[in-house]
Amino acid sequence: MQMKKSFTNVGVEGLPEVVAALFEMGEDLAVWTFTGDLGAGKTTLIKALAEVLGIRDAVSSPTFNYVNDYEGRLYHFDCYRLETVEEALNLGLEEYLDSGRRCWLEWPEVIRPLLPDRCLDIVITHNKDATRNYILSVGQAVSET
Repeated sequence: MQMKKSFTNVGVEGLPEVVAALFEMGEDLAVWTFTGDLGAGKTTLIKALAEVLGIRDAVSSPTFNYVNDYEGRLYHFDCYRLETVEEALNLGLEEYLDSGRRCWLEWPEVIRPLLPDRCLDIVITHNKDATRNYILSVGQAVSET
C-alpha cells in the first residue's frame, strides 16, 4: 500500500478516483483527518465518501454540534471551534476515537495530540479554476504545505 498520494487539478469528474484512493489507503484505518481552508471541499468530499459507504442519512458539516453520527457507522467531527485539547476531551472525543468506528475529523489541528499514530490524512487546497488538489498520506496528521 502506498503511504502518500497526490492529485492535482481535480474537478468534479475526478472525485471518484480520489474517493477510490482514499478507501484503498485507509481501509484498515478508522481515523481520517480532513485539512483545508474554508471552502476547500472537506464536507463535499466527506459526502462523496459516505455515499460510497451506503450512508443514507443527509451528510452535513457538524459545525455547531461538533459531531454527527451517521447510522451508528460513522462519526463526522468538525473541530473548527475547538480551542484546546481540553475542550475536545470534555466532549468525549477520546471515546469516539477509541470506539473502533470510522471517525472523520475536519479541522484536526487542535486535537493532534489525541490522534492515533496511524491515521489517514487528507489535505485539500482549492484552485482559482474551481479544481482541487489532494494530498493523501498515512501517519500522524499533516499540516498544509
